Amino acid sequence: MTIYNEPEYAEWPRLTERFRRDDEQITEQVAAIIDEVRCGGDKALRDITRRIEGRDCCAFEITAGERRAAAAEVSAELKEAIATAKANIEAFHRAQLTEEVVVETMPGVRCIQKAVPIGRVGLYIPGGKAPLLSTVLMLAIPARIAGCRETILCSPASAAGCIAPEIIYAADVCGVDRIFAIGGAQAIAAMAYGSESIPRVDKIFGPGNRYVTRAKQLVGAETTAIDMPAGPSEVLVLADDEASADFAAADMLSQAEHGGDSQAILVCASQRFALDVQQAIGRQAERLGRREIIAEALSHSRAVIFADRGKRLAFAEAYAPEHLIISMRDPWEAAGKITAAGSVFIGQWSPESAGDYASGTNHTLPTGGWARSYSGVNTSSFMRKITYQELSREGLGLLAPTITAMAETEGLTAHAEAVRIRLENDRS
Repeated sequence: MTIYNEPEYAEWPRLTERFRRDDEQITEQVAAIIDEVRCGGDKALRDITRRIEGRDCCAFEITAGERRAAAAEVSAELKEAIATAKANIEAFHRAQLTEEVVVETMPGVRCIQKAVPIGRVGLYIPGGKAPLLSTVLMLAIPARIAGCRETILCSPASAAGCIAPEIIYAADVCGVDRIFAIGGAQAIAAMAYGSESIPRVDKIFGPGNRYVTRAKQLVGAETTAIDMPAGPSEVLVLADDEASADFAAADMLSQAEHGGDSQAILVCASQRFALDVQQAIGRQAERLGRREIIAEALSHSRAVIFADRGKRLAFAEAYAPEHLIISMRDPWEAAGKITAAGSVFIGQWSPESAGDYASGTNHTLPTGGWARSYSGVNTSSFMRKITYQELSREGLGLLAPTITAMAETEGLTAHAEAVRIRLENDRS
């Protein structure tokens, strides 16, 4: 991990860059898969599964019997952990529901905004070596609270054609309607366009590898809404010399183990602290699994030193991290100066792991600097807002001069006439 001591402001754009692989070939492959599924439906999904995964599949949907059997494979300890996390996530996301907005903007002119649920949503849950059961909770719980009519879930199958029982159990307890054993770009295409087995959805949620991410971006530009632009996961740890180097190292390692293209940034107050964290990372990494992944992630991670607290905060704001951990004096004062972050962890007892699993906040967050303009997933992500207006005769009369003046200035005379014809033919 490279250490940069008091870099000039001109260097900040380079130091806030994310690690990116060349994805031109992936874009071509994903576009071909999407087109194949769009045109070929279930047959295409079976052909792609055979070609990419080397297995045949007869049916994609997990049956009710398979769902019951999966529950029996989950330990009582994990079921209890899921129940606790579910309760916290539910409590926080239920509190996000908003009241209907009704405003009389002027006499006889009433405007209303009402939130309504998205009809059918699709959740993508990565499987592979690390089945992300926590992401099931983070997506399925707010979907149910929002009142979505139907929730479907796609997750990659093993060589035996099975989904991890923990994912199936979490989906069951969170009220997911249908579960499909299919992953990759082909799963995103199936949810975007529909097939004989998998219904088309109105919005797609969830993380994934580069193929899944690119597939979401491509269908999001054409046919189906997606949760947000997303890429490799990241954390920025803000620390002063009173912070714990061991805690900072642990937070950086917990992010680095997500994937080789993840990024962990330390912004601290002194060279001594940066070196202490670097040594702590070395010690702690020896006890962890996924060491090769961690090493790759750390190779494009960095430590940046600013003695001045204001510069540390400004650099964090420029980076706009997915996860921001503040381990400094007066952390809430520091947090108040941050406007670009996906989720903020305040103080030394708030590890990123808490938000990833069970504190109640959502862990599906904007990456790659998108925290400047996107929120993380929340209950509103599963809803859309409709506006209504009702004008009385009096209200339209009061508003008519404004409407006609603006419409005629824009050359849209039919707009003006739609007002005049009502007032000139008043039958009330």
